[in-house]
Amino acid sequence: MTRRHIRLAPLALALMVSACGSASTSPTTTTGGLTTETFNGTVAVNGSDSKTFTVAVTGVVSATLTAAPVPMGLGVGLPGGASGCTLLPGASTTATAGTLAQVAGEVTPGTFCVQVYDVGNQTAPVSYTVTVAHP
Repeated sequence: MTRRHIRLAPLALALMVSACGSASTSPTTTTGGLTTETFNGTVAVNGSDSKTFTVAVTGVVSATLTAAPVPMGLGVGLPGGASGCTLLPGASTTATAGTLAQVAGEVTPGTFCVQVYDVGNQTAPVSYTVTVAHP
């Protein structure tokens, strides 16, 4: 196991957490000490898009696909690999856009990435928005 890791938490933990191509909005820090970053991008048919973020202290990271017209793959990983983001084992899912975190887990300090990818149902490029909350 590397120094940086994520342990997936059950859905209950995801519900307790506050809630690649284009730019990120400015990070905002909430009163709970979480930083929330919003990323926008476009995923090509059979493609993926990833964005990086930095975690300063050990804590729970959650990712929420907040806008996309079709279900998309969503995962958290480490920057690198052929797709630009190597997803961590157990840290990805097929998500429908919503307001509750779809992927959550505890991480140690380091640089991570969130990836949105085609799960095989796209017929054209898809624009998306994803929010990542982290310590």
